[in-house]
Amino acid sequence: MGKSRRNRGGASQRRDPIAKPTKPPSDPELAALREAKILPIINDLKNTDPKSRSAAATAITNLIQDTRCRKLLLREQIVHTILTQTLTDVALESRAAGWGILQVLAQEEEADFGVHLFRSDISTAIEYGAKSVGEKLLSQNPAFSKAPKADRTFTVSITASLVALLTALAEAGDEILEAISSNATITDFLFLLIIYCGQVADDSDSLFNIRGDVLACLMILTEDNGNLAKRLVTNAECYQALSTLRNEVTGDGVLACATLHNVFAALDSLKNAPYVPEADDSLLIPTLAKTITGVQLGHIAANGSDGWSNPVEQQQLALETLASIGTTLNSANLDVAAPTKKEETTGPKDDEDMGDADGEGSEIEDGEGGGGGGGDNHDEDEDEEMDQDEMEADMEMVTGSADGPDDEANIDDMPVLKALLQTALPELIRIASFQPSNDDTLRLQSHALSALNNIAWSISLVDFSDDQNAGIQKAWLPIGRTLWERVITPILSSDTADVSLATQVTGLAWAVSRSLGGKTPLSGDEHRKFISLYQATKSMDPQDSEDPFQRLGVKCIGVLGQLAMDPAPASLNREIGTFMVTLLAGLPDATPAADAVEAFNQLFDIYGNEELSCDAQVFWKDSFLNHLEAVVPKARAMAKSVDKKTQPELRTRAEEAVLNLGRFIVYKKKNRPQGV
Repeated sequence: MGKSRRNRGGASQRRDPIAKPTKPPSDPELAALREAKILPIINDLKNTDPKSRSAAATAITNLIQDTRCRKLLLREQIVHTILTQTLTDVALESRAAGWGILQVLAQEEEADFGVHLFRSDISTAIEYGAKSVGEKLLSQNPAFSKAPKADRTFTVSITASLVALLTALAEAGDEILEAISSNATITDFLFLLIIYCGQVADDSDSLFNIRGDVLACLMILTEDNGNLAKRLVTNAECYQALSTLRNEVTGDGVLACATLHNVFAALDSLKNAPYVPEADDSLLIPTLAKTITGVQLGHIAANGSDGWSNPVEQQQLALETLASIGTTLNSANLDVAAPTKKEETTGPKDDEDMGDADGEGSEIEDGEGGGGGGGDNHDEDEDEEMDQDEMEADMEMVTGSADGPDDEANIDDMPVLKALLQTALPELIRIASFQPSNDDTLRLQSHALSALNNIAWSISLVDFSDDQNAGIQKAWLPIGRTLWERVITPILSSDTADVSLATQVTGLAWAVSRSLGGKTPLSGDEHRKFISLYQATKSMDPQDSEDPFQRLGVKCIGVLGQLAMDPAPASLNREIGTFMVTLLAGLPDATPAADAVEAFNQLFDIYGNEELSCDAQVFWKDSFLNHLEAVVPKARAMAKSVDKKTQPELRTRAEEAVLNLGRFIVYKKKNRPQGV
């Protein structure tokens, strides 16, 4: 008879692995510290005597600031002890100390500690703590303000720790943020704190002093969060408290503005968003603009100011919020027709009338056209059958022209845009034109440039060929010229060696020149500055950008293309056109793919209309067509060299550029001016 198998479910197998004794550290000094301080205090924390537990918890809050002690405490599974014992202690003092310990750990350790806390089910403990605090705040017998001072102090301490932990958890990962923001108990707790903090006085044991931290936490949670935004605005008291607070030019006021901006933006993404009267960013811009009026050249924050009491932090958040508002100035906000993207060329399926041009373009792409113009007789006959309307439709697809309604828009009907242009832009221009003398003003200037970039790019997407947008154009033109003269030209003339600053200013110059539509107030040789800047990028280290189209070289090409647009003088057009054609001749090795794609697109825009003077005077006179035909096989090689898996967008846009190049060559041959 066989032996019976030993029961593997015995006590030795069921032992809690966390309760397994921790090996002492190998370092003698650390081992001695563990024996002298850590183990005694851990034992006291588990003592049956309430006073010993409270004293131990309080002692740990002081001890944990020391890095060595903190690491030793973590080795002794302090988190597990606090979660399972300290936070459920009958003594309010012990619970407050326990939450304080977790708060310090979350602040001092790396972000992955937040992940560890979340996996340890700290959210359940936070729910319990939030309910307890909420009950105290809502209690009328006795009212919280009439409770013993010690109880109020410990409750405020717990609340502060809960908010700090929620903020740390939200920043630890998107999955955790989603879990927190979808937890009604937790979000209702934050809403309650916003309401309550607006009703209490500023004193030492009041929740008023942590209102900024609550707002900062809510600001993080509401970003791109339609469901939470919906719940917030349907909580009438919380929304009203934020609406009142947004008028204050303080740290809390700026935080309220940032939170409300997140809410407004998130509601726009919902199909069935609740109606909120006058809920748009125009309500926030006055406070944000007043906040950044305090940005002065050479300004340094007052000593001792930290967090949201620091003016520089307030000003930076105000600038970041204005920058975010700038990105939401899309076609919906401006009430204009969305412009056609010049890259959108999807072939015969989307435009069956373009079949003939696609045919020849495809031959060029496959290398069967003998340099771009030729094909067999059948293809040439098909090309002859393409009428002028089809040719113009083809070029509209390549260059992105579009017609729109005839009604003129009134800037008064666009409160967000009006508030930005009249209230925020003057301050943003002032800050962006600084010559920073310290790190604070340098940082704030960078954020002001980001805000200007976002606003200018949103404006540049408006199709000013539509009469309905004449009001927007009229309001923007003087501001765009001022941006060029007061910000772009001075920084460009300084020959800055700061690559980050150069990239920001070049991106702004691209947007402004695009929005001004050939009315850029050039004062001299700005185009040569951008050409030189582009040449300098070749000797720079590879720029840290996931999107190759956001690199400095591409932005230089974009600016130059806009400066060459009609009605640019022939000499300026020729210099820029020659630069771009020469750039493309360097394919596939000497010119980056993203740079080439942008150069192609700019050339299509510059020379896509044969009625413009630059067509005969430059494009044909300087034989640009011959140069572009010679580039075709190089462009095809460039497109094929881009890895589809690692750079799918670049590969797609490179292939579109090659396809559009074929169409462009066909169109230009059909529209050669007489006598050329």
